[in-house]
Amino acid sequence: MAVRPFVPWPDKRLRTVADPVEAVTDAERAILDDMIDTMDAMPGVGLAAVQIGVMRRLAVVDASDARGQAVRMANPEILHASAQMRDHDEASPNLPGVHARISRPRAVTVRFLNAEGEVEERDFVGLWATSVQHQVDHLNGSMYFHRLSKVKRDMLLRRAAKQR
Repeated sequence: MAVRPFVPWPDKRLRTVADPVEAVTDAERAILDDMIDTMDAMPGVGLAAVQIGVMRRLAVVDASDARGQAVRMANPEILHASAQMRDHDEASPNLPGVHARISRPRAVTVRFLNAEGEVEERDFVGLWATSVQHQVDHLNGSMYFHRLSKVKRDMLLRRAAKQR
């Protein structure tokens, strides 16, 4: 297991839809383990494979207080999102030093292949739900700031450029 480097924005991989995972093999499990190590080193509550340059639909989420509760997901798909929204400050190690308040559904139901390669459906609420949605955005070639208005997004990107 290893901590992997992040792909810096505006690398085109961060704007590219990740490829589906055909089956969860030992190779995918090794990537997921590296992703957990990388997420914990940030520290963060989630990570998508594209963030470390792996163009596969793999994501990990751990919003637990104690840590060590990471959910490993291949091909996560949001089946249902609650009408109730939740605001949260979001950021990304791919564009360090900036963050923005994003509004997302408070709860989601997600279907994915788990680490054993079995189809699983799970409900996520609160920070867990926010993180899952954030990771699915990454897998679809979108960053959290794409949810902002053009004016706010441009301001955030200018602020990030000044920090480099």
